[in-house]
Amino acid sequence: MQKTQLFDLDGKIALVTGASRGIGEAIARLLAQQGAHVIVSSRKIDDCQQVADSIVAAGGQDSAMACHIGDMEQITATIEAIRSQFGKLDILVNNAATNPFFGNVLDTDLSAFQKTVDVNIRGYFFMSVEAGKLMRENGGGAILNVASVNGLVPGLMQGIYSITKAAVINMTKVFAKECAQFGIRCNALLPGLTDTKFASALVKNDSILKPALQRIPMARPADPTEMAGTVLYLVSNASSYTTGAAINVDGGMLS
Repeated sequence: MQKTQLFDLDGKIALVTGASRGIGEAIARLLAQQGAHVIVSSRKIDDCQQVADSIVAAGGQDSAMACHIGDMEQITATIEAIRSQFGKLDILVNNAATNPFFGNVLDTDLSAFQKTVDVNIRGYFFMSVEAGKLMRENGGGAILNVASVNGLVPGLMQGIYSITKAAVINMTKVFAKECAQFGIRCNALLPGLTDTKFASALVKNDSILKPALQRIPMARPADPTEMAGTVLYLVSNASSYTTGAAINVDGGMLS
């Protein structure tokens, strides 16, 4: 009996944003292990190149491209570079995000609000639009949005971040409905508490971490690698009839 090929990504071109560390890096490494040529992207090219080089050293196919998804011109330039270099894009993982403000919602200033919206909503939206156009030209593809459980149950002191992640969940459904006719699927991953630098304000603060763990049946934060398997499912042929889904990977927190 042959092993399944449902998770095989040989010949696929995948762009992972925010891939220089944390969940994005874990996703990039797993997709490369499964045969995809992964484009590691984040704001700083040196950080991207370091991850890309280590993936290549491990036998994977990888390249690096700097892109700040809060900058519209950089989004357009990145997709055009992919079009020029590869001629197609099979997989987009929208993972880059920002959360510059941690505090009571009434204390949110305009700068923090605008930065969070520009990256987490506008960035995801137009990266999906530009990538989706390239996918449409080539007969389809898969878009994966990294949202958050905060998009369903707002995180304390994380008001505007939670609001943007709720928007990402609905955005996922919009693209799923309107792009299915082009062979493009769009799904979302909703991570729970994960031990990353991004979440260090939560994970490294015992006064916040201890009550948070009491709400998680598995009683621990996730490792970033524990998010990657669900992403692999959602961007591979294993989920060929799945679109518009938002899958919680939260240790049972929302169960």
